[in-house]
Order: sequence, then C-alpha cells, then structure tokens
Amino acid sequence: MNQLIIGNKNYSSWSLRPWLLLRELDIPFSEVKIPLYAEGSKEELLQYSPSGKVPAFCHESVTVWDSLAICEFVVDLYPEKNYWPLQLKDKAYARSISNEMHSGFFAIRNSLPMNCRKKMVFKNISESLKSDIDRVCEIWRICREKHPESGPFLFGDFSIADAMYAPIVLRFNSYGIPVGDTENDYMNTILSLSSLKEWVAEGIAEKEFLADCELEA
Repeated sequence: MNQLIIGNKNYSSWSLRPWLLLRELDIPFSEVKIPLYAEGSKEELLQYSPSGKVPAFCHESVTVWDSLAICEFVVDLYPEKNYWPLQLKDKAYARSISNEMHSGFFAIRNSLPMNCRKKMVFKNISESLKSDIDRVCEIWRICREKHPESGPFLFGDFSIADAMYAPIVLRFNSYGIPVGDTENDYMNTILSLSSLKEWVAEGIAEKEFLADCELEA
C-alpha cells in the first residue's frame, strides 16, 4: 500500500527524514532505493516522482514528493499517530522549526554533506556555518528545556520535528561539531534509535562513492 522511494542511505538526508518517521511510528511501507547521480537514475526516478528527485511516497494512486510534504501526507493517512505535539502552542513551534529546517541552513548543507561513513573533526568553520550551527543548537536547547520531563525528544515524544533534524545530528556527529550538554544529550537520543542505527549501517555498506560528499580532514 505504501511505497517510499529513496536515494543512497549514505548521502541522502532528505530520504532519511520520511523514512525515519515511518519507521519510528511503525507505519508499514516498502522501500525502493535508486542510487543518486548514477547512469539512468534520473529516468528511473521520473517513473515515481515528477520532480525526478528523492524522496517520493506512493499510496495507492497518490504520489507525494518532498520530505515535509510526505510527512504531512502521512499525518492525513494515519491521524491516530502522534506526529506533532498535542498542545497547539507546541505544535506551532514544531511546525515552525521543521519548516525552518526545510527551507534554510544552507551553510550546513553545503559545508557538511551527509556522509554516514565519515568520522573527522571539521575545523574550517566559517561565520555563516557557525551561525547555522548556533541556531540549530538554540532550537534543540529551547525545545529540550521546555519539555525536560515528557520524554527525550524535542517535544517529549518522537515527532516530525525530530525526523527533520535527524540528518543534522548525523552531520554534527560525522564532523565532530562541538555542542553543549543539552544538545549532546539530544544527539545521543537520536543516535541511539535502532531505526537510525539500521539506516547508518546500510549507508556505510553501500558501494556508491560521490566525490562531492567526501570531505578530507
């Protein structure tokens, strides 16, 4: 019934977001992986998504593309699941930070490409990158300080907001980005998820190599 089309697990941060949400909320789906930037991959992707990009989500005759759009569509399919915080004020904040991630943080995206295999200390931190890192840490810190007793995620229970920020956790972990104690505890919460561990292990095992995503120490 549900089919999720993704790219390389080692590199595709946008694919990870809906995949992690579906897994954490125990929603059944089949997975189709199409290696990015390989010969014929664009044509294959266009069979599933009019954008020719990943991820895409197919449910019966409906196709949805774009990570956040997929997450919101899944909310419509399974309204009984806890995708957003229950309180209206928290839900508004969760939506705001999720959309902020969706449309911003270009310095992080450009300077720290997602790479599950990578383990290094990135030292060439520009002012724009530092600004992005500081803002992410501020978001995590504010969320956790507001919800210290309700659970270990940004709003207590796992939500779309956590799925949206999971690739940033992987990036910070890969490149040794220093964060505060509260942010580090949150990162450890995400990194300890069995579903994320599975994604990372399968990403590391992939054979594809994208030079643009391979930074040197």
